[in-house]
Amino acid sequence: MTHEEAMRIALEEARVAAAHGDVPVGAVILHNGEVIARRHNEREASNDPTAHAEVLALRDASKLLNSWRLSECTLVVTLEPCVMCAGATQSARIGRLVYGAANFEAGATASLYNVMSDPRLGHNPPVEHGVLADESAALLKEFFASKRS
Repeated sequence: MTHEEAMRIALEEARVAAAHGDVPVGAVILHNGEVIARRHNEREASNDPTAHAEVLALRDASKLLNSWRLSECTLVVTLEPCVMCAGATQSARIGRLVYGAANFEAGATASLYNVMSDPRLGHNPPVEHGVLADESAALLKEFFASKRS
């Protein structure tokens, strides 16, 4: 499965989040090119501040693989991860991170901080950004515009 195909699945997840009032962010984890986890934001739905799509997907993938080390996996997410999610991604030793839209308000892999390239953390996975970024950004823009009106 290509990163673009995985991002399309993540976008489907993001739409599910928006449908129940959560910020539309979706995440997919690939292992050997196959989807092993797919989640969306559930902070509003669960009243859990840690229920970001990335964290939930990392939890599911770790359970499935029976390991917290996800070095053979790729995390594909519609929005650049925040500090919490970048930290969780680092802690999981993810093999690769792919994201869509930049997150200029809270991005922690390029926009505000760059947790993934900090040599002090000892794990610096490759990061690919901009995959279907326009679609990801449009979904977010539409969601927040509807909240303001």
